[in-house]
Amino acid sequence: MDRRRFLRYSGAAVTSSLLLPSGLAQAFTASKQEYKLGYQLYSVNKDMQRSPWSTLLALKDMGYRDFEVFGFEPDSVSYYGLSAKDFKRTLDELGLTASSGHYGFAPYLAKSQAEMDAFVAQCLKGAKKLETPFITWPWMAPEQRTLDTFKRLPDILNRIGEQVSKAGLQFAYHNHGFEFEIVDPHTGQSGYDMVLNQTDPDLVKMQMDMYWVSHAAKTTPKALVEKYPGRFVMWHIKDMDKVSRDYTELGNGSIDYPSVLPNPSESGLRYYYIEQGGNFASSPLESAAASAAYFKAHLASHF
Repeated sequence: MDRRRFLRYSGAAVTSSLLLPSGLAQAFTASKQEYKLGYQLYSVNKDMQRSPWSTLLALKDMGYRDFEVFGFEPDSVSYYGLSAKDFKRTLDELGLTASSGHYGFAPYLAKSQAEMDAFVAQCLKGAKKLETPFITWPWMAPEQRTLDTFKRLPDILNRIGEQVSKAGLQFAYHNHGFEFEIVDPHTGQSGYDMVLNQTDPDLVKMQMDMYWVSHAAKTTPKALVEKYPGRFVMWHIKDMDKVSRDYTELGNGSIDYPSVLPNPSESGLRYYYIEQGGNFASSPLESAAASAAYFKAHLASHF
């Protein structure tokens, strides 16, 4: 049924697909960055699990063209119930791309190095089939958010980054707020400081979640870029509810993004993704549409 619906849009899809860069070589060697409106698919995860085709088509109609994937299944090398090959075919047929993925590294903190290496190898299989330039570490469970974890985390990230780099892709770390709350009493460094200062910039890039930087209120996106220029190759852009401080649609919250966004060139920005992980005004897709409209009206000129 979804594919029959697509026929109504086939002319536009074919035209747009001809204009899009393809392959990892072009993604890494483009002399001038041309940003596409991106979305983190965790924001519409239930819709994606139910029908990837119709969900991606709806997002395309809103103006989104590039995505960060979520929900990788390592044993089957699949996304949203589709093999990596079939999911890539879906993106291609719709004239869309995926540039990064969030992968479930956190459980492997308690496993052997061999098990972590094997998981990374599976992630690489999926990412290469999707032709996503980046593999991203997205999260840690609450019980893992300790000073001891952050003391050993940089070495773990460097090892993963080396494995990913040898395979021809790049690795990135995505922040939340807990990284800023964990502080080494002997050095005064936060968990985020440790990640930034003790990882190899060539092996471990950073994906800055601006909501969480703002929520933690220890620094600002512009201050981070000024201190670590070129390090923040990806951004997550989502707003913060004025009362609950939960997620909300862009323009409905307390983050003044026109003044918050750093300079993309100084940041080293390659890709950005709008995201809203919950607290939807009505539904995930309607929130995605509202955020896209706000972005086009108020933020697109920044890029």
